Parts: sequence; structure tokens; C-alpha cells
Amino acid sequence: MLYTAYEMTHAAVTPWRAAAIAARRMMDPHVNPAAYTPPARAFSAALDMFERATRRYGKPEWGINETIVDGVSVPVTIEAVREKAFGTLLRFRRHEWALPEERRDDPRVLIVAPLSGHYATLLRGTVEAMLPEHDVYVTDWADARTVPLTEGRFGLEEYTDYVTEFIRLLAPDLHVMAVCQPGPAVLASISMLALDNDPAQPASLTLMGSPIDTRKSPTVPNELATSRPLEWFEQKVIMSVPWPNPGMFRRVYPGFLQLTGFMTMNMDRHVNAHLQLFRHMIAGDGESAEAHRTFYDEYLSVLDMTEEFYLETIKVIFQDHDLPDGRMMHRGRLVRPDSIRRTALMTVEGERDDISGVGQTQAAHDLCRSVPPEMHKRLVHPKVGHYGIFNGRRWREEIQPEIRDFMRANRTLKTD
Repeated sequence: MLYTAYEMTHAAVTPWRAAAIAARRMMDPHVNPAAYTPPARAFSAALDMFERATRRYGKPEWGINETIVDGVSVPVTIEAVREKAFGTLLRFRRHEWALPEERRDDPRVLIVAPLSGHYATLLRGTVEAMLPEHDVYVTDWADARTVPLTEGRFGLEEYTDYVTEFIRLLAPDLHVMAVCQPGPAVLASISMLALDNDPAQPASLTLMGSPIDTRKSPTVPNELATSRPLEWFEQKVIMSVPWPNPGMFRRVYPGFLQLTGFMTMNMDRHVNAHLQLFRHMIAGDGESAEAHRTFYDEYLSVLDMTEEFYLETIKVIFQDHDLPDGRMMHRGRLVRPDSIRRTALMTVEGERDDISGVGQTQAAHDLCRSVPPEMHKRLVHPKVGHYGIFNGRRWREEIQPEIRDFMRANRTLKTD
């Protein structure tokens, strides 16, 4: 009922939102000289705040049309390499005719985006930093409310199967980056490839802020996941997608609930940020206001997760700790990270991470004990939080160069 009420509320305020947009256009300084006065600016800012607060934020655009390679502008085209019901493999293809010849054989990288409430476009900064020196591919997960029931289930095993299929498609000489949530599934995928001695085993795996063992430095989200039995989550936060969405009747964990959780973790900061936006608009500080809009247009864009994926993740990863305790299963087989020998392993953590505490990602090194010592690398950045691991200035200037060098140092697949 809550999901239906959410949809009905959104529909009910649509006329008011349309009126606010029309009124704000009337306050455009280009057509209304009175718009320069302080009262008019305050009124226009209030209308803008109302429209933003009642808007449904759709999937953002990537907005990546070019990259700079060795000082040369190179056009970029986003292509769907493989389209599936619950996710699409995208390639950010750099046009070869514009690439310096020595850059045409740059390492191929698969960035596995998190499926934790936000769209893959949250990794825009990650992609932009990798593009100048890599052939970049990204998993673009679907909003579960757009996937018809006829497409079947999508749980943790199906997610892992998608990752394995994409790895096999892009191998050999492939490097994999798992950003945050997908770490356990990606590690399971590569473990199964190693167990089968599959030639598609990637040259390297980089885990970034991933919940490999959430018992280490537990954070507020970790404690929330273990504070109640699985039945509580099933009864309280799982809902059916209402009509007229394509995925109607599918049981999901709604994105708007996940967003509420994100916001309440740092409510003071978000309230202050919106107060600052209001002040910037009144003062006519368009640059600062636009920076706020850009961030929150992305942050407020959320998607639904299937019931089975959400509940299985809570149980397997956060409550039972199946992966670090050696009990994780995939398609009836035991997941064995100790079978990995040919894939180099790098972990990246932020000292100020309030989502995946320090040590949770590094736990992967103990699990992958068959990987030669020289193929392990640990990085703990002292000045970044969870988001800063893969976005922002320190990501671009300090973390990404370390990952780049690690991939190049382990580019040639090693044999047993």
C-alpha cells in the first residue's frame, strides 16, 4: 500500500508542480524586469525548491561525449554490447581514428556498478578518470519496476551469472573493478572461473569499498542489516510494484525507501545543503546553485531492486557472512576464493568510509590466499569517505593512478 500511496501522491501534486514551473518561468529575468528584486528572487527560489522536492528523478544521462588522451580530444560513443532483462553491458568506445596509435591497445576494464539503489551513472566520475588510458565497459543495471514479471527472478545468483557472462564476453586480458556492493558477487564469479580453470579468468580484480566481511569495523548500515531478522525486512520494506509500471506486481525493495535511508544517515548535511541552495538562488549565485543541482539530480535518482536480490544480499552477505566463513554457494557449488591463482588482487578503502568500514574489503586478501604475494596490493586512503573512493579530486589524482599502475603491472595473465 505504501508504494501505491507514493505513486498517488506523486500524481496528485503534478498539477501543483506544473503551476510552480509556469510561475517560475514568469519570473525569468529575460522577460520580467521585476525578477531582479529581492522579493522576486526569493519567490522564484521557493518555486524552484518546491518543484525539485516533488519531482521524480529519472535515470540521468551519462553525458560523456569525449575524453582527453595524451592531450588530444577523442570522441566517445556509448554502445550497448549486450542487452539483458536486468542489465546491459555498455562500452564507452573511444574512436580509434582519433586515438594515438600506442593507445589503441590500452587495457580493457570492466567496471561492475553497484546495485544498491542508484543508477550506474553514479560512476560517471569513475568512468571519466579511466577513459584516457583504458577501454572501459560498465554494467548498467535495470530498475526492477521496469522489468515485467515474465522475465523471471533476479537474485544474487543471477547477478553473479550476469557478471560471469560479461567477463567471458570481454576476456582475455581483462581487468575487473567492483565498486562497493558487487564485491562479493564478483569475487564469487571469478572464484568459479578459477575453480573451472576457465581461460576467461581476468588478469586483475580491484575491489573498492566492498562488503567482503562486514564484521570488521561495522558501520551503521551493517548494524541495521543485522539488527532485525530477515522476516522483518520481508514484511516491512518489500512491496509490489503498482500499475501502470511495466514491472507491476513484481515484489521489490523500492528505491524511494533506500533513498530515505541514505538521507536520514546525514540529514543535517542534506538540510543545510538545500538551505544553501535557497540562499545561492536568492543571491544570484548561479554557479554554486548549479553545482548543487548537478549533485542532487544524481543523488535523488534511484531504482528498485528485486525482492530476491535484496533479501539474499542481506542474508548471505550481512547476516550469515557466508563468503568469509567459506559457506557461500553458487548453483549448488561451494564458492572457493582460494582457487584463484592467476588474477591479481587490489583492494581500495577509505579511512572515513561510513558504509564499508576499513578492513571489510581487505578481508578478500586472506580469502584469496593462493594468489602469489607479489600480486596483492592494499590501499587505504586516509582522507576519503565512501563516495570519495571512486569520485572526486582525490580519486582522480591519487587513487586512480594507483589502480592504473596495478593493472599495467599485472596485465599479462600468469599461468600456474
